Amino acid sequence: MKSIVFIKRVPSTTTQVRIQDGVSLDPSGVEFELNPYDDFAVEEALQQRESAGEGAVTAVSFGTADARKELLTVLAKGADEALLLESERAPAVDGATTASILADAVRGKEFDLLLFGKQAVDRDQHGVGPAVATLLGVPCISEVVEIKIEGGTVHAKREVEGGHEEVEAPLPCAITCHKGLNEPRFANLKGIMAAKKKPMETIQVEIPSPKVEVLSMEFPPERPEGRIIGEGAEAVPALVDALRNEAKVL
Repeated sequence: MKSIVFIKRVPSTTTQVRIQDGVSLDPSGVEFELNPYDDFAVEEALQQRESAGEGAVTAVSFGTADARKELLTVLAKGADEALLLESERAPAVDGATTASILADAVRGKEFDLLLFGKQAVDRDQHGVGPAVATLLGVPCISEVVEIKIEGGTVHAKREVEGGHEEVEAPLPCAITCHKGLNEPRFANLKGIMAAKKKPMETIQVEIPSPKVEVLSMEFPPERPEGRIIGEGAEAVPALVDALRNEAKVL
């Protein structure tokens, strides 16, 4: 089983971010980590290789030179090789352009699975995985919580509004991975030491003209403090009035 797993370096979800120049986040003092949803994709790639008893896992990241840290983490978990598509402009690149860069990097390579996290927690766009699959002409199953591969067919369960949907697709196939698909492993000391000897290729990439441009970025307005409107049944008319005329939700 040959898998290519795509990962992204993102700000930690506990980080208090700041906006600089009105269109981007200030990276100073920000703690970065492997995108949490990508961790499920990495684990699935490793499990599928182990289940098949053969194959290879290639980790690919489009980012700055600092993304080597996250790629080393994936190598320490058990991936066989890594590829860094390096550009200092990567954090500002839109999802559509990112997808085209990733697709160009793996076009022509042999693979059974393309694995992505269902979204990156910094932009929450859900679009890169399906876009890469479209550009490469392979089927894509998104938000997957269960995978079974039999012969040349992927049987997957994915989350939908109010339930689950079971679908199947032929290999090669792209999968975007959701929480609950598996339990990501931690890198052990042996894996950390072995990662330093595994191949990691770095390619400098040129960024094409962006398909999407961020015009401005700002924090949402602070919510006003809540207030108590009376007590018991007598407060119902005042509550309804506030919801209708102030909050305008009725």
